[in-house]
Order: sequence, then structure tokens, then C-alpha cells
Amino acid sequence: MKLEILYQDEHLVAINKPAGLLVHRSWLDKGETQFAMQMTRDQIGRHVFTVHRLDRPTSGVLLFALDSDTARLMTEQFTNHQIQKEYLALVRGWAPLRRYLDYPLKEELDRIADKFANQDKDAQPAKTYFRCLHRIELPHAVTSRHPTTRYSLVKCLPLTGRKHQIRRHLAHLRHPIIGDTSHGDGKHNRFFRDQFECDRLMLHHQTMQFRHPHSGEHVSVTASLDERWLARFKEFAWEQVSAEEKQPI
Repeated sequence: MKLEILYQDEHLVAINKPAGLLVHRSWLDKGETQFAMQMTRDQIGRHVFTVHRLDRPTSGVLLFALDSDTARLMTEQFTNHQIQKEYLALVRGWAPLRRYLDYPLKEELDRIADKFANQDKDAQPAKTYFRCLHRIELPHAVTSRHPTTRYSLVKCLPLTGRKHQIRRHLAHLRHPIIGDTSHGDGKHNRFFRDQFECDRLMLHHQTMQFRHPHSGEHVSVTASLDERWLARFKEFAWEQVSAEEKQPI
């Protein structure tokens, strides 16, 4: 599999990470043989350094540094919340047109990897802006309570970087992301698998904007949608919003 290179210069490289691909090796997934970090290194012929996280089931912009100094500078930008990230999420229900959520989150700990971590750590600040782009009502009774079912396409702008922040915030708003097996709705996940053959988490890191750590220039990187996303746009008769036409969230 060849990765799509979205941006590259002498200091940075960004790829469009497919859903299901791990960023790097993990002892929690010993059976995996493909990783975005190693695949990018082999494809461009240079060592790469991770500067941020992107969950395995999430697709979209994944940025690497090409040297340790750049990695340090970019990590500082992420830590200081100087990076603007925009995601697309397909969620259950009719989401509000606009919503700002300031809802602290307890750290999600892995039962094995975080066995010795502090289990009583206080909830950390977590803030996200949401804007509903499209809504649809389908003539399918996913539950016995309603003869139809509703879904929304939501643009998400996380202002902090907590683990699974967007997924957990949307679940808190009662609009879980389709395909989310940890925080989502199993009935709607099964409906999308059976009706649309869609078995992925419908969360896509669409755009990342930042100041170049060496030149100071503004950099904007956008990742295109995969076939399962495009199929939903076509099925629901939703228009895509291009990077040039995007409105502030």
C-alpha cells in the first residue's frame, strides 16, 4: 500500500492516514505488520519523528517531523494548542447547528498499559467547537421507538487534545459517531454495516493548520475523503465543502 503524501519539505511530511492503520508499533497489537511511521519512512527514504497522535480507526492528516529539532518545535506547538485541527464526523441524530462544549474529561487508561498509572487523576479541561454541515432523515426504523432515523455531518474543532476527545464529547451530547465501538451506539453501527457496508469509524481529520517551525509561514494541509466517506456523501446527496469554500467554524 502506498500512502498519499499531502505535504513535504526538508523538515516535515504529512500523509493521509487510512482508517485502521496504526501510527507506530505497539505491543498491544503484536500481530500488526504495517505502521504509518515505518511506511512513510520507507516511502520517502528518510527517518520520521512522531509529533502528534491519530487513533487507529481515524483517517486523515498525520504529520511527521524529519529531524529531532523540528519534532521538538512541533511538539511544543501541539502542547501549547497552537495547531488548528478540523475533523469531520458522521453522528447519530440531528446535531445542533453550532455548539461549544467545555466538558472536562477523565483520562482514559488502558487496563494493561496503564496498570500502574494514577487511577484517581482529576478530570482535565476539554473544549471542542462543533458545527453541523448536513442533516438527513432515513426511512429506516433502527430502533422500535421511531419509524425513521436521523444523522448529521459535523465539523469538529478540538481546542484541547484529550484522548478520544471528539468521540467522548459527541457521545456526551447524545450524538455518538457512527462506527465508534467504544463510545457509540451498537444498533446504529450495525445498521451502517448492514445497510451501507460501512464498518469504519466515521471520523476524519480533514485539515491541519500551523506556523512552519522554521520559516514561520502559515501551512494548511487537507486530506481527501476515502471511498466509504464519498459513498455516504453520494447516498445522502450531500455536497462536499472545498477548502476554499469553508466557513469559520
